[in-house]
Amino acid sequence: MKYIIVLGDGMADEPIDMLGGKTPLEYASTPTLDALAPQSEIALVHTIPDGMKPGSDTANLAVMGYNPRKYYSGRSPLEALSIGVDMKPTDIALRTNIVTLSEEEGVPFEQRTILDHSSGEISTEDAAVLIDAVKAEFENDTYRFYVGTSYRHLLIWDHGEVIELAQPHDHLGEVIAPYLPSDPVLRDMMIRSYDILNNHPINIERAKKGLNKANCLWFWGAGTRPALSSFEEKTGKSGVMISAVDLLKGIAVGAGMDVIEVEGSTGSLNTNYEGKAMAAVNALLNGKDFAYIHVEAPDEMGHQGNVDHKVQSIENLDSRVIRVVIDEMNKAGEDFRLLVMPDHPTPIRCRTHTSDSIPYLLYDSTKPVAGDCTLYNEAQAKATGKLIEHGYELIDRLLAE
Repeated sequence: MKYIIVLGDGMADEPIDMLGGKTPLEYASTPTLDALAPQSEIALVHTIPDGMKPGSDTANLAVMGYNPRKYYSGRSPLEALSIGVDMKPTDIALRTNIVTLSEEEGVPFEQRTILDHSSGEISTEDAAVLIDAVKAEFENDTYRFYVGTSYRHLLIWDHGEVIELAQPHDHLGEVIAPYLPSDPVLRDMMIRSYDILNNHPINIERAKKGLNKANCLWFWGAGTRPALSSFEEKTGKSGVMISAVDLLKGIAVGAGMDVIEVEGSTGSLNTNYEGKAMAAVNALLNGKDFAYIHVEAPDEMGHQGNVDHKVQSIENLDSRVIRVVIDEMNKAGEDFRLLVMPDHPTPIRCRTHTSDSIPYLLYDSTKPVAGDCTLYNEAQAKATGKLIEHGYELIDRLLAE
């Protein structure tokens, strides 16, 4: 038996008027999921422990079977693992976004507005040049910068402290003054980074092309070195992670899983869906027991508030990932259990994560069940009245013999 999780990050949502009162998951054309639903277990699961922030970090830890209350030490340390940063016990890691701030003439820095948490999903190549520019000004023995992926980068602060920092995607369209760091050095680096980046040649060219400038650093997600237990020792299953996002790669590295890099895997709407699916299938057919396929696109489209693209990302997940995986596993004559789910909702309404319970679909190719639902979506999962309170227990249902 092989085990597969296909996770559509932020896929769950709320009913939307322009979709006729349906959620994007209800509205999207998903023939593969439609065929699976009547043969599958469908219900709700709560992935965010009460009192914890609804992040992809805590949620994906739970989906992988790690209790966030026990294992979570901050988002950035997990990302540090993914890019090979060996944190010392005295190190604090901080997620370092390159964001887009407004640039009104004569407006003080503190009164600027955060327009885009991802700088138009800037390429890693361009972002690396911008990170080099701020490194030249700020880096020393205490503060060290590391390039990540797209707009997502890393600062290591030696002998730092875990301080409360605002997530930029929670405050789109808002004046930044209330959300700037209380730490004077971090605050100063953010202010000075705007002066360095706003008129950098790369941003001048981006503006000419009608793209959002990547004109300011934004620090958040501070944390200490993580200590995850081995996934294989915990479950008895060898596993692989397929994701474009450093956070997920970091969780996998911390859990001792293999990370498979897929060419053209971007974390955006136009990612290599089929490449991710085939990477998982090939790993499973060549000896691995478990594959985790993470697709970031629904979450990014939720943050952007783009209804049409969120629907499209779900349709891509259905036809270009789930269908490919099922077809290839059936063609190979391999028995498998498949879990499809988001990690958390990212509603178009608020353009950020919420803590609401999310729907999951669990399918066993050897034992199709007469399920309670005819379709897979939030409403039908809720109508079952079934809820797994602790998200980290769901993987036991997937791996149950």
